[in-house]
Amino acid sequence: MTVIDRIALILVVVGALNWGSIGLFQFDAVAWLCGGAATLLARIIYTVVALAGVWCISLIFRSEDRIEEMSH
Repeated sequence: MTVIDRIALILVVVGALNWGSIGLFQFDAVAWLCGGAATLLARIIYTVVALAGVWCISLIFRSEDRIEEMSH
């Protein structure tokens, strides 16, 4: 796993936890930290997390050999 893979995976996990808090508690941590969901900072965070999710799609389709090759 490359550094960008790990960063993307961390961002996806953070996004999933935020969605979980919205679903369970109706609490959007990103909006709370940024002063609202429509603020520029919140929109940037949502976009970066979405891009990380798109990047993580590539993890699904990588072969085991290629993953091991990239980590060495």
